[in-house]
Amino acid sequence: MKFVDSCKVKIIAGNGGNGCVAFRRERFIPFGGPSGGDGGKGGDIVFETDPGISTLLDLSYAHTLQADKGENGMGQDCYGRGGADRTVRVPTGTQVFEAASGALLFDLDQPNTRTIVAKGGRGGRGNIHFSTPEDRAPRRAEPGEDGQERELRLELKIMADAGLLGFPNVGKSTFIRSVSRARPKVADYPFTTLVPQLGVVALTGDAHFVIADIPGLIPGASEGAGLGIRFLKHLERTRALLHLISLDPAEDREPLRDYDVIMAELKAFDPELATRPQVVALTKGDLPDVREAYPKLKTRFKKRGVELHLISAPAQEGTREVLFKLYHIVKGIVPSDEW
Repeated sequence: MKFVDSCKVKIIAGNGGNGCVAFRRERFIPFGGPSGGDGGKGGDIVFETDPGISTLLDLSYAHTLQADKGENGMGQDCYGRGGADRTVRVPTGTQVFEAASGALLFDLDQPNTRTIVAKGGRGGRGNIHFSTPEDRAPRRAEPGEDGQERELRLELKIMADAGLLGFPNVGKSTFIRSVSRARPKVADYPFTTLVPQLGVVALTGDAHFVIADIPGLIPGASEGAGLGIRFLKHLERTRALLHLISLDPAEDREPLRDYDVIMAELKAFDPELATRPQVVALTKGDLPDVREAYPKLKTRFKKRGVELHLISAPAQEGTREVLFKLYHIVKGIVPSDEW
């Protein structure tokens, strides 16, 4: 399925029905009085979060969403039927913005919730409501109110507890494949990951969390290089980041320099995101050159106040320790010897 995380849509709630001007006309009942009923309320536009949906693809094709209008009131004290609500299923994590101003209207970050994003118009009152001792035969009624009409921009930020960060080809996809059932593409060329991937990491007992893999960053990403920083927004809801780096002279990968470059791009995107708790790990630890270089690299990172871990996702070496560190950060618990 094509991954779409942003789209624009116009929503139009239903108009309320008009009130009715009518009088009771029956044999043997003179001066029956007013009998015009109220118009029905217009239908609302309702967004319902569905954990089973992971993209805004369907909404990207629906340029306009409109609810039913309310029926007009009728004689014999008959009220018009209310218009049916228009319920639209959206992924959990969808943010709703006013298209013109960019103001955030709703943040739909809870699963299986319903939110009215546009209210239907109120139905107009019929003439039965305007009878007074001075005017027993009112000939006026109210028109129905218009439903809300909005131009919206929808942004999807996936719901994950932890996120993977790093250059292309440092082993992010290999890592998430080894620790979860997510199956992102793995290949020996850059940008094999083109869209965010989610995986559930199961540890022991009920200990589990959701991890997200986003496309790799390169220098100048904040200015649009590579895939730019389009997908960094999907890390904004995470509580922890796993920053993966690699040592590969063939690809000009120097761990400490790469770490600084990624942190600079992260800070350019969102300074708060750059301060989020991180676990930093050197990948491809099963290679002899990497193992040999690790002690010196660990010392260099320690001078920066960063603890560097060594992992090998295919060999499952060091991954468990890293996962539990992420779990402790995500859940806000103190590490225990029971783990």
